[in-house]
Amino acid sequence: MEKEFLENSILCVKALVKEWSGNKQLSIESIRPVTDLDGQNIRDFIASAPQDSQSMYKILHSYIGQIKDQDIYQITSTIVEKYQDKILYYPAAQKNHHAIHGGWLYHIVTMLGLGEKIVEVYPFLNRDLLYGGIILHDIAKLDEMDANELGIVKDYTVEGHLLGHLVQGVKLVDKIAESIGADPEKSLLLQHMIASHHYKGEWGSPKTPMIPEAEVLHYIDMIDAAMYDMHKALSTTKEGSFSEKVWTLGRKVYRSSQ
Repeated sequence: MEKEFLENSILCVKALVKEWSGNKQLSIESIRPVTDLDGQNIRDFIASAPQDSQSMYKILHSYIGQIKDQDIYQITSTIVEKYQDKILYYPAAQKNHHAIHGGWLYHIVTMLGLGEKIVEVYPFLNRDLLYGGIILHDIAKLDEMDANELGIVKDYTVEGHLLGHLVQGVKLVDKIAESIGADPEKSLLLQHMIASHHYKGEWGSPKTPMIPEAEVLHYIDMIDAAMYDMHKALSTTKEGSFSEKVWTLGRKVYRSSQ
């Protein structure tokens, strides 16, 4: 019977709890995969982004709609449309920050909110380039990882193992930009933002940021990842206590009573 069900799928089980030799056991009467008719919400069963994916997807498109440069707009919107289905459920990582259903989209939408505020403080920044870079910097994670519709990563793909999402992202932007006849320099700048957003060679980037938008992208990415991990740690920590050591941060986090 086990072979009839897919790994990491949600099942509808009808069973009775019985006791035998002082231990409770589950006596299963029927078991089947969940269907749309059951009316179950996937967010009730797995770790998910705090906002539903359809709402976040609308927010993402609202930012794309603010991009006035036609080349950056066309590159970004074409790639987002290409990955529309995956965007709705993919995590941003297998184990690290935003490793949840809809985590990739949640990460991007939050970063766009940060980017919007930073441009207000530093108006010399190219808003279109920054928005495009934020949206596309991790787009190839959707090809780097093999995830199911629950947002659970089974493994990295062959290309993900051999290249990684930075190289994959650069290749993707180059291919799409050439196919739509976009300005080569604008394509190059977006590729540079993807290639440099990990900042250092030991962190995976072949180049450090050489334009201000790439510099800002890196720090927005770092801020959002750290805030996610801190918030997650504090959500299970009592007031006036320290969390367990957060692996991604390399330290404990304190939850104050204030």
